[in-house]
Amino acid sequence: MSAGSRLENANPVIFQRSGERLLTASEEDEDVHDPIDDREIFDLIRSINDPEHPLSLEELNVVEQVRVKVNDAESTVSVEFTPTIPHCSMATLIGLSIKTDVHITPGTHASEEAVNKQLADKERVAAALENSSLLEVVNQCLSTRKI
Repeated sequence: MSAGSRLENANPVIFQRSGERLLTASEEDEDVHDPIDDREIFDLIRSINDPEHPLSLEELNVVEQVRVKVNDAESTVSVEFTPTIPHCSMATLIGLSIKTDVHITPGTHASEEAVNKQLADKERVAAALENSSLLEVVNQCLSTRKI
């Protein structure tokens, strides 16, 4: 938020952070299949900074573990977040902050810049996924292989 701008929610309620997750030996063992769970995704997003306050999304209760749904078998993740106020103008920015950043490894593709631009364009991604043929291919990529 720029200096001199008025805060929309000047006095937000601050929540206690959850404790660190204890890892089991099997979770640390690379040879043991360990499905991704809700807590792992929550741990990745809970410390994202709020764009308006010097607090994390967890501390503002914008993200909660109960609002993270992972289906490891289908390779899907769904995250719901709750703005601190009903008319929050930062909601889109928060959503974009939670969104996974996917890009080409630098120097590994002839059209690196164009591909990265397409992947970062939310509207283009949404439009592409409305194409049933393309969506079918994406779903095949995400499905679990039967070996």
